[in-house]
Amino acid sequence: MSTKKALPKDSDFAGADKALKRAARKARDLADRTHTPCYVFEGGKIVDVSKRRKKQV
Repeated sequence: MSTKKALPKDSDFAGADKALKRAARKARDLADRTHTPCYVFEGGKIVDVSKRRKKQV
């Protein structure tokens, strides 16, 4: 049984994971700089991650 992750064959999808993570990081950074909320769908609920990050600092 192989646990190796299969890579997409379509070149458009090959970098999608990295691009989505980069976009999410930029959205959180923008929310921090502008003191605005940044909502995500997490655990079946809509959560403001900018509030969570403020509590950690």
